[in-house]
Amino acid sequence: MGKDLEYATLAVQTGLPENPYDALGLPIYPVAAYQFGSLEEGADRFANATGYTYSRLQNPTVAALEERLAALEGALGAVALSAGNAATFAALLALVKTGDAIVASPGLFGGTVGLLNNVFSLMGVEVRYAAPEADAVRAVLDERVRVIFTESLANPALTLPDLEGLAALAEERGVALVVDNTFGSLGYLLRPLEHGAHVVVHSLTKWASGHGSVLGGAVLSRETELWQRYPQFVNPTPQGFVPLERFGARCYLERVRNLGLQLGGMVLSPFNAYLIHQGLETLALRAERASRTAHRLAEWLREHPKVAWVRYPGLEDHPDHARARKYLKHFGTILTFGVKGGMEAASRLLRAIRLLRQAPNVGDARTLILHPWTTTHGRLPEAARRAAGVAPEMLRISVGLEDPADLEAALGEALEAV
Repeated sequence: MGKDLEYATLAVQTGLPENPYDALGLPIYPVAAYQFGSLEEGADRFANATGYTYSRLQNPTVAALEERLAALEGALGAVALSAGNAATFAALLALVKTGDAIVASPGLFGGTVGLLNNVFSLMGVEVRYAAPEADAVRAVLDERVRVIFTESLANPALTLPDLEGLAALAEERGVALVVDNTFGSLGYLLRPLEHGAHVVVHSLTKWASGHGSVLGGAVLSRETELWQRYPQFVNPTPQGFVPLERFGARCYLERVRNLGLQLGGMVLSPFNAYLIHQGLETLALRAERASRTAHRLAEWLREHPKVAWVRYPGLEDHPDHARARKYLKHFGTILTFGVKGGMEAASRLLRAIRLLRQAPNVGDARTLILHPWTTTHGRLPEAARRAAGVAPEMLRISVGLEDPADLEAALGEALEAV
């Protein structure tokens, strides 16, 4: 479908495959395997990754979701997986081997930090942390580094990386720039690939689904000549073919599919794919509405006498406000604030809060509130929590679709209990 279409149009018109009954919506294909008409057809499908063979690798419902995801991110293609962490794991696994190194931003999602520190370290892959600025990353780059990994918006610090600076550095040094764009709302708020990133990963559990009902993840990439600089794409495989020659620009995505799905088994259920595919149709409406409400709440909280500070990219005093204006379509649906009185005050507020649900998720239709210090980042040492931008008095709000006046009233009542 044409690239000139707007996001909201792509969200409802792409990823609707032909089917024998001309159904207008997306059918669910709960099947394990697909039959072949001949020996030659089966051999071709397995050898060239064409058509359908086994649902661990391809499924028509999941394929429709992948088509829609690629359209919304402006990507060459997508691979859908069982969860966001599965997507991050497969995306990085396709790029590194024992002895390589990854440069990652501090303050990443806790699950990603655990993956880097506790899984890739076991594989003999070194992880170096550097601020997502070109100069800081350049200082730790050497020939062992194969990936620069950052987030479009850090969680919960809500800082933004120097995307274009990192992309230019990555091109200069022949290193893949991988961006977790979950907080970019599937390309609605931000498309890192358009700013030079080579790969984006997503937790589809969040804004893509939008209703807190299913898990999912995705890896997407753009066309690039960078893969010529990675041995795994230019050297023959044990099967005797060269991935770059056989798959061309899609060689990276095919490696992700092979490692993550065929070998890793991190498969997205067609039922979950169907629900996420549906959720994407309203993402633009939800993200715009929730972003406007979040901005209003941030302004309101900033004036409240019991609030010590507010962090939101749309506020002019946010340290990355200029970058937010440059990169983001809207300023996002997440804000954090500190309650005067520290963790005890935060505890009192959470005991008194109504309407806002206390839960470790974001991007839901319902507004969610959380205390990161004791939950998502609670297992980290205190120094690491503070380095990630987390503080004892901090509360994170993922704004949903409720009326903003009702949210203000609920927060106002809870603050009175502090």
